[in-house]
Amino acid sequence: MLPVLRNRTYRHLFAAQVVALTGTGLATVALGLLAYDLAGPRAGSVLGTALAIKMVAYVAVAPAVGALAHRLPRRALMAGSDLARAAVALSLPFVDRVWQVYLLVFLLQAASAAFTPTFQAVIPDVLPDERDYTRALSLSRLAYDLESLFSPALAAALLAVTTYDRLFLGTAAGFLASAVLVLSAVVPRPAAGTGTGTAAAGPEAGRHAGHAHARAAAGVRLLLAAPPLRALLLLNLAVAAAGSLVTVNTVVYVRDLLGRGTGDVALALGAYGAGSMAVALALPRLLDRVPDRTVMLRGAAALAAALAAAGALTAAAPGPWRWPALLAAWAALGAAGSAVLTPAGRLVRRAVPAGRRTEAFAAQFSLSHACWLLTYPLAGWVGATAGLTAAAAALGVLAAGSALAAAALWCPSPEPATEPAAAAAREADRPSPRPEPAPAPASTATAAAGAGRLHRLLAPRHGH
Repeated sequence: MLPVLRNRTYRHLFAAQVVALTGTGLATVALGLLAYDLAGPRAGSVLGTALAIKMVAYVAVAPAVGALAHRLPRRALMAGSDLARAAVALSLPFVDRVWQVYLLVFLLQAASAAFTPTFQAVIPDVLPDERDYTRALSLSRLAYDLESLFSPALAAALLAVTTYDRLFLGTAAGFLASAVLVLSAVVPRPAAGTGTGTAAAGPEAGRHAGHAHARAAAGVRLLLAAPPLRALLLLNLAVAAAGSLVTVNTVVYVRDLLGRGTGDVALALGAYGAGSMAVALALPRLLDRVPDRTVMLRGAAALAAALAAAGALTAAAPGPWRWPALLAAWAALGAAGSAVLTPAGRLVRRAVPAGRRTEAFAAQFSLSHACWLLTYPLAGWVGATAGLTAAAAALGVLAAGSALAAAALWCPSPEPATEPAAAAAREADRPSPRPEPAPAPASTATAAAGAGRLHRLLAPRHGH
C-alpha cells in the first residue's frame, strides 16, 4: 500500500488530506464544547441541527461545484477551499449566538463540499494504474478512520493545557497547511471527455455543457447511466443506515443500556474504527483476486446482519456479555462499511470518462450524503420515541432492502476470470472497460425466490 507514496504529487495531496482531517477533528470536539457553552442542556439539539446543516451543504453545494470545476484550475480550487475553511475556523472563537454557529458550519461544509469531490477526481489522474489507485483508496479510508481515533485524543491532550476555543486555531493551521501542500503538488490537467465511458451522458450533456445547472444534472445522470453506479447509490444507503446507528446512538447504548462510563463511549467508537481499518488494509490484495461486486454486496449483507445483531443485543436480558458483544457488533459494522465504501471510487473511475470525473464524483459525494440526511434523523427519532431495538430494526430493514435492490440491479459481468497481471494489462490497453449489460427486467419470480435469490446474487461471480 505504501509504495504509492513514492509518487510526489500523490504524497503531497495525501498529506494535505491528513492534516485537513486532523483540523476537522479538532473542530468537531471544539464545536461540541461551544454548543454546550451556548445552549447548555440543549447542546444535543444544536449539534443535531448543525449536523443536518452539514449534510444540506454537501447535498446542495457539491453538484454545483462539479458543474463549475471544469472552468477552474483544480489546484487553485482545492487551495481556495482550504483558505476559506481556515477563515471560517478563525471566526468560530468569536461566536456568541447559536445562529452564528449554524451559519459558519454551513460555510465550512460548503468549502469542504468544494474540496472533497475535486480531490477525489484528481487522484485517478495522478495514479492511472488501477492497483495504485486501489491502494490510494485504502489509504484514504485509513486516514478517515485514524482521524476518528487520533483527533479526539489530540483534542483531549490540548484541552489539558488550553481552552477549547484555541482548538479552532489548530483547525485553521491544519487547513492552511493543507493549502500549502496542495499548491506544492503538480496536479495534472484532466483528460478531455471522450464519451467512451460506460456512463457517457450523450449529446444532450454536450449541448448544455456551458450551463452550470445542466452540468450538475449531467453529473447525476452519469451515476444513473451505469448499473454498477446505480447500485452504488443503494449501497451508500446501506452504509448510512449502519453508520447512523453508531454515530447517533453509541452514547445511548453505552451509557443508558449498558450503564458504562463516558470513556467506554470512545472505546466503542474505536472498535468501529478498528474494524474499518482492518478491512481497508486487507482490501488492496483482496480486490486483485475478488471482483468489486462480490466484496461490496457481501459487505452490504454483513451490514444488515450486524444491525440485526445490534437489535438482538438490545432486546436480550442484561448480562456482562453484552459489552464485548457490542464491541464485536460495532467492529463488524465498521468492517462491513469499509468493504462497501473503499472500492467505490474504482467503480466511478471505470464507468465515467476521465474528463467528466469531477462531475461524477461531485454527484456521488452529494447523493451519498443525502442518504445520511435521511438516516441520521431516522436513527435519532426512532431511537428516542420507540427505543433502540426499534431503531436497529428499522435501520436493518433499510440496509437489507438496499442490499437486495443493489444485488438485483448490478448484474455480474460475463467476462471470464483472468489473472491479476492480465487484468492490469487489459486495463492499460484500453481507455475504459466494456459496458456492463443492462439489468434484466424484474419479474414476480424474483420476489418469490426470497432468501435463495439473495444467496445466488451475492455468490462470487467473475467480473465487476
